[in-house]
Amino acid sequence: MRANGITDASRIQAGMRLTIPSKAPAAAPAVPVHPPVGGQSSEYIVQQNDTLYSIARIRGITLQALRDINGFSKNYVIKTGEKIKIPGASAPAAAIARPEPPEAKPRTASPSIRWPVTAKEILYMTGKLSGVLVTGERSESIKSLTRGTVITAGPYRGYGNIAIIEAEGGYLYFYGSCESLSVRQGDRIEPGTELGKLGIYPASGKPDLVFMVYQNDSPVDPAKAPRA
Repeated sequence: MRANGITDASRIQAGMRLTIPSKAPAAAPAVPVHPPVGGQSSEYIVQQNDTLYSIARIRGITLQALRDINGFSKNYVIKTGEKIKIPGASAPAAAIARPEPPEAKPRTASPSIRWPVTAKEILYMTGKLSGVLVTGERSESIKSLTRGTVITAGPYRGYGNIAIIEAEGGYLYFYGSCESLSVRQGDRIEPGTELGKLGIYPASGKPDLVFMVYQNDSPVDPAKAPRA
């Protein structure tokens, strides 16, 4: 986008000529002002579509550490062009892996467990992903399992649209492969709130909801994660 002076990726059109940089970092953060050295902090200029969650994951720090160094409240929403502080990275945070064809074994959904969609089949993923694929109906409503705050809502490469909900107890609920979204970053939601509509997960080619749960950056079995 920087090489072509594009500020809104949704506005590219068929037939446009684009410049492709010869060597682009796979996940380089845009516009760092002062790179961190050791445990020192740095500055970063917020880019369009950035969220605190995405910045924390790229930099290998926790969401709470990023909030603490900037004095941000839990509901604070960053703005494009804003300068924020980045603490020096220590141990890498648990990152959401790039999607691959899931290696998984079918597991029957228990009728006593509530899922974000009506589960026809549940696949527990192995390898880089720690979560489940919940097969439902395309365009089916995806419902939040908890109350909390939307910290990310938008497209995420390989997952379609995603919504990430921060709930009490340090939990993050990741809802991926949404065809469309009904919430925005910063929204406060309740259990049963519609987050969006189910789309097709590219790695499986089916209407599979990618559902992952983390607590303090450690993966949690989605079947055992709290439901409000």
